[in-house]
Amino acid sequence: MSTLRIDANVPHLSTETGDAAERAEELGFDGVWTAETDHDAFLPHPIIADRTERIQQGTRIALAFTRSPMALAYTAWDLAQYSNGRFVLGLGTQVKGHNERRFSVDWESPGPRLREVVESLRHIFDVFRGEAELDYEGEHYSFSLMTETFDPGPIDHPDVPIYIAGVNEYNIRLAGERCDGLAMHPFNTPAYASDVIAPTVAEGADRADRSLEDVALSASPFVVTGATEDERDRSREEVRRRIAFYGSTRTYHDVLEHHGWGSIGEELHDLSRDQRWEEMADRVTDEMLATFAIEAPPEELLDRARDAYGGIADRLVLPLDQGAAFMNE
Repeated sequence: MSTLRIDANVPHLSTETGDAAERAEELGFDGVWTAETDHDAFLPHPIIADRTERIQQGTRIALAFTRSPMALAYTAWDLAQYSNGRFVLGLGTQVKGHNERRFSVDWESPGPRLREVVESLRHIFDVFRGEAELDYEGEHYSFSLMTETFDPGPIDHPDVPIYIAGVNEYNIRLAGERCDGLAMHPFNTPAYASDVIAPTVAEGADRADRSLEDVALSASPFVVTGATEDERDRSREEVRRRIAFYGSTRTYHDVLEHHGWGSIGEELHDLSRDQRWEEMADRVTDEMLATFAIEAPPEELLDRARDAYGGIADRLVLPLDQGAAFMNE
């Protein structure tokens, strides 16, 4: 594993975006990320590029199936050039309900479809470089028409890193086989990352004659912190609620089962099905909280994070609002 790089999330497109990115760079963070929840993940990045000089920037994550790979390629190509090669394209599938009911996008074979998104993006980037004719044919996507008018042509920084989010074994293995990084879900633990995720990424990498060192493992763990005990108490209970929320979804039960908490996952699932949301956090024990979350006062957070994920992850997302207390190197 390489030196652990410390990243932060920044606000979506607002008057705070540029200030936050600039502050992250001044504090010594290595990268900043934008998520795609209630806002577009790409729009903040020209502002981030304008207000910073060295820091890496990327989407963690943008939705893969709600845009054509060609549209993703144009956006990533432009942002790579505008940021002087600092942009990382992070993609994820989201879940079936949001694809079908929020975006009216078909949901079919999400793992193989994500593979085609990555493969076709690589092919389109080769076309933009002038190294190939557009000719990609897959089960879910096909691309065969590119004229001079619509070809942006080569750029100074054409090697756009592609990260994907992965929870199931297929996508984790795909990250190892075809991607530059894996954006691990917050519902994760250092033990699960070390015992399950890293070997699965390595298995995928081996299939493509690559190694684990070729794939950046990016962790974004739950964090319990605060300057006072009251603040840490509030933070602790909020994280407990988030663990309960994710733990109620069977998609994430492999993590619980790895630690012997499978029965708690089923109990959380039953409570969520009955919409008994207020009772769920009480099922998350102190042991579970300590296993899932990095907990420390702000000035000790960086050391605690390194203890937990050093030698496991390559990148780690920590809260920017506490950064002045721990980013002092």
